[in-house]
Amino acid sequence: MHNKLFFSFLFMLWFPLSHAGEAMPTADDVELEKRVMAVSGELRCLVCQNQTIADSHAELAIDLRNQVREKLRQGMSEKEIVDFMVVRYGDFVLYRPLMKPSTWLLWFGPFALLVLALGILGFKLRQRRRAMLREEASVLSADEHAHAASLLSETDKGVQ
Repeated sequence: MHNKLFFSFLFMLWFPLSHAGEAMPTADDVELEKRVMAVSGELRCLVCQNQTIADSHAELAIDLRNQVREKLRQGMSEKEIVDFMVVRYGDFVLYRPLMKPSTWLLWFGPFALLVLALGILGFKLRQRRRAMLREEASVLSADEHAHAASLLSETDKGVQ
């Protein structure tokens, strides 16, 4: 009974491994694969959005890489393929968007926010420093306090 249970357990561990897929064969044309990866490195994965289609393992990224490979085999240039993908999916597919009026905020927005933050920081620091100087000016030293008290006491004697 224990042997049957042991072999059943062993079979359950081995069974998923028996259905494992084969490794993808290496490319027949190494130059073509280099070009595919170069073009794929310029295109954003529409599923992951923070990876290129060269880095992504999403099904759509794999399909897009296969499209790039087919278009390169058909004789299209890298620029033609990128232009085709932009027409089909929009500027969002570009991993490094072009510099044009519609993307200026994307390119210069972070720098504008940094400059704004530094300006606000400088304004607040100046404001704090002025407040500290005013506070220091209003605080009397022990000698000044004693002198003021003596002047007040003389004034009180003269009024009586």
